[in-house]
Amino acid sequence: MATTRKTTRTKKCPDCKGTGEITESVRVGSVRKARETTDRQAALCLTCFGTGQPVT
Repeated sequence: MATTRKTTRTKKCPDCKGTGEITESVRVGSVRKARETTDRQAALCLTCFGTGQPVT
């Protein structure tokens, strides 16, 4: 008799959708008068630390 094995799916990180990276807008200027540009840069997701799975 064969037994079936249940596989558990890991949940994806809600912030990065499981990719491990997010995009942040680039700010230029001094701290007081910083302005956002239309440019974007990749950043490590702080919710999952780049693994794609939320840290519990």
